[in-house]
Amino acid sequence: MYLVKTPLIISKLSSRSLVWKIPNKEKKLFLSFDDGPIPYLTMDILYYLAEFNAKATFFCVGENAKKYPELIQRILDDGHSVANHSFQHISGWKTATKKYIGNVKEASKYIDSKLFRPPYGRISYSQIKELKADYKIIMWSILSGDFDEKISNDQCLNNVLQSKEGDIIVFHDNIKSQEKIHHVLPRFLEHFTKLGYQFDVIPNNL
Repeated sequence: MYLVKTPLIISKLSSRSLVWKIPNKEKKLFLSFDDGPIPYLTMDILYYLAEFNAKATFFCVGENAKKYPELIQRILDDGHSVANHSFQHISGWKTATKKYIGNVKEASKYIDSKLFRPPYGRISYSQIKELKADYKIIMWSILSGDFDEKISNDQCLNNVLQSKEGDIIVFHDNIKSQEKIHHVLPRFLEHFTKLGYQFDVIPNNL
C-alpha cells in the first residue's frame, strides 16, 4: 500500500530532516525519476522532457550509474541533475545503519550529488542522523504509482494531475514503469505547460 499524496502531518513532523516539498511563489513543479538510468527508457524520458523544455532530477542507483556512465552524462548534458538513490536500491528498514551508509557512499563514487532519496522511502532515524550531515534527504509530495500494475494508465495520470506549486513528483525510470511513463509523462507535461507551470531541478541549496 502507498499514498499518492503525502499527508501534511507527516511532512510537517519530519520537515527538519527530510524535504517533502519546495514552496515557491512561482508556478513551479519538481519532477524526479527514480532507479535509472537504463537503456532506451531513460532516452525516451529525456525526449519527452526536451519537448516541453522541462528539467528534472534523476535519483540514480549506483549500479546503473556505474554500468551506464554515458546515460548519466547525457542527463547532465541535457540540463537535468542526478542524485543519489543508494548503490543497490536497498531498504533502510531491512539494513543495518553502517551497511546502509556504506551503500550510499559507494553510489557517490558514480553520482556527484549531495541530494539523496532513500529507496522505497524507507529510512531509519539513525540513518537519517548519519546522512543529513552530508546530504539533503529528498522525499516527495506526489507519488505517481507508475510502478503499480494494479492501476490503469489513466489512474496514474489522475494521480499526478493532483500536483500543485512546489510539489516534488516521483516517476520511475525502470522497466516496470515504462508503459505508464509513455502514456502519462507527455500528457502530464502538456497539461501543466498549458497552465503556465515550469519544471525545474531540485536545488542543492535547500
